[in-house]
Amino acid sequence: MHDHDTSERLASYADVLVGGLPGTWTSSHLQPDEKDDLAELADRIWDLDLIAASLAEHPLQQAAVLSRQDGAQLVLLDRHDGRDGFLIAAIAPRALPDEAYHAVPEPNGIALADDPFLCAEQVAGDLLARYDSTLAQVRHNALGGTQPSQPDRVVLIWQPDGSIATASADDRAGAGLLAHDFVQDPQSGIYRLSGDDTQAQARALREIGPRLDALGIGTALQHPAGRTAPTAAAPPVPPVPANPRTPATRSR
Repeated sequence: MHDHDTSERLASYADVLVGGLPGTWTSSHLQPDEKDDLAELADRIWDLDLIAASLAEHPLQQAAVLSRQDGAQLVLLDRHDGRDGFLIAAIAPRALPDEAYHAVPEPNGIALADDPFLCAEQVAGDLLARYDSTLAQVRHNALGGTQPSQPDRVVLIWQPDGSIATASADDRAGAGLLAHDFVQDPQSGIYRLSGDDTQAQARALREIGPRLDALGIGTALQHPAGRTAPTAAAPPVPPVPANPRTPATRSR
């Protein structure tokens, strides 16, 4: 069992760590008696390496969940190798189908030393950078797209119901999307612009391009693979070729 001091140390470390990460983060602590929540969390930890090996020998007894405004989540958990510090890993989104993870590499977690101030930089430059890229890829796959968004480019994808959706890979782009009537699903993290009012939709598309361009973020409008886009009054934006990716297999 974890004593009070151990629980306090984990929670305090998480509180300091979130303050050093880019963007706006909050932390919450799951206690040992929250067995169902811990079991559900363990199933969503997005790792097939260091963290998976640790959990195989030491089932999750407590954890701190770090949450960003756009739905991204990390988990901080105890380290059992005799060293000070903690382990940290990404959490896979709840609401995406298994198919979205096909050929997407795991953003495997890392070990942290016992200094959350220094380790915040390590998390931002390593795990978080890989997680943001992978998260955008699986969200994009769930939309049926072929070209994922990047930090410097947002790919907007026509949906069969006439809406337009995107998986932004940058907090700045997310803020711009929300300012132009996109709504973010809190479970999947996907941004969606309704097609109920095509004139309002076209106006939002015209305005979002210059806004993101001023931030150094390009836009592209594309049709999902194998689908025909509905008629709309918005001019198409030429897509930018995506960077090639190396396929990898994900087991869930």
